[in-house]
Amino acid sequence: MTERPVLYLVVCAAGPAEHIHELVDLLIADGWRVCLIVSPTAAPWLDRDALQDKTGYLVRVEWRMPGDPEPHPPADAVLAAPVTFNTMAKWALGINDTLALGILNESLGAGLPILAFPHVKAELAAHPAYAGHLAVLRGAGVHVADGKVLDLAHGPVRWTVVIEALRSIRQP
Repeated sequence: MTERPVLYLVVCAAGPAEHIHELVDLLIADGWRVCLIVSPTAAPWLDRDALQDKTGYLVRVEWRMPGDPEPHPPADAVLAAPVTFNTMAKWALGINDTLALGILNESLGAGLPILAFPHVKAELAAHPAYAGHLAVLRGAGVHVADGKVLDLAHGPVRWTVVIEALRSIRQP
């Protein structure tokens, strides 16, 4: 029997993060071992203890100390959902000032399959730099969803597009 693949789920501070437990349930049911990495701003929004109980892995927000063991197994794929304007911009520029960005930058450098589901206000998406940041990440191989597919108005069904996208990149 083969071990279930590991998915690093990077969660940023956007509305859908408050419902990330729904996505975690779907990911586990779809055969993933889920390891959450949460931005410092999103961390207080979540019940990290409940998510840790659900996944079996520490929900990480902070860097580990030198010499401390890695609390997560190596990833097979990475999912950033929801990902904010701020994170998309910093990621495209290679800024590494949070653990969430560090994981995204390292994963990009490692050539892991990465999916990103931005949840960005229309006014921010219209910023002249945003299209360039998306182009940089797409050019580096990140699968960036178009539009605001994780809109809260879609209810729990919003996560279906995420599961389908992950299935499309999953190794057989």
